[in-house]
Amino acid sequence: MLKWEKDCSELLTKVHSSNPLVHNMTNVVVTNFTANGLYALGASPVMAYAPEEVADMAKIAGAVVLNIGTLNRDLVDAMVIAGQSANAHGVPVLLDPVGAGATRFRTESALRILSEVNISMVRGNAAEVAHLIGEAREIKGVDAGDSPSSSHVELAVRAARALNTIVVITGKEDVITDGVEVRVINGGDALLTKVTGAGCLLTSVLGAFAAVEPNLLLAGTAGLAFYGAAASRAAARTADQGPGSFQIAFLDELAKLHTGSLEGHVSIREAGTTTAGGKR
Repeated sequence: MLKWEKDCSELLTKVHSSNPLVHNMTNVVVTNFTANGLYALGASPVMAYAPEEVADMAKIAGAVVLNIGTLNRDLVDAMVIAGQSANAHGVPVLLDPVGAGATRFRTESALRILSEVNISMVRGNAAEVAHLIGEAREIKGVDAGDSPSSSHVELAVRAARALNTIVVITGKEDVITDGVEVRVINGGDALLTKVTGAGCLLTSVLGAFAAVEPNLLLAGTAGLAFYGAAASRAAARTADQGPGSFQIAFLDELAKLHTGSLEGHVSIREAGTTTAGGKR
């Protein structure tokens, strides 16, 4: 077993043994899928939105996930309350800036959260992440448009430095960086793009791994790798059956993940390191 496989596998064992509580303030489209996915992984989901309780819930969680997929001003206010409570109690906070760049309100809401909450990790597609740092890229609704010529690796590094956080950009290959170290994860399957909420669940899965590992670059790498492995295994099981069968098989494969699940399904490579920027 390669070292990265060993390190990631140890974190999966931690998730299974500790059953971390992940507080999700997510969108109405994906709530059920997110909860079922976290249960399948071995984590414990909770969805709490009321401003009267989010601070209390956040402080007892292992991680807090803020997802702006179906946002309104009151929800953003509550997200800030939850995020600040998590910050005060040492709980990692993850931001999924769904559709940032599609509307001014959506972009401003994501930027407000970034300015008022110490975000531990941002996960989005290239267009969403680019808009967080003022780089215009095509976005269609809440989906990314075609990738620009500049690489996702370069964008991720710029964003990690500008936002002073771990940045994950997902696509055909997933990139994670703290602005210094960069890892590229190759796995998963294109059918993930046909399942509503697949990206949102991924952010919550990253939260589950962040809840058990303070090295967030390692936690994010493990989460991306095992998520990709589950998708790859599900796609192999449901070849030619379509996205509905794939979605069910994917939840099953999340539940069946074990320390040997990565072999033959996922590869991780270093994309080089830099000497400036990043705080982790």
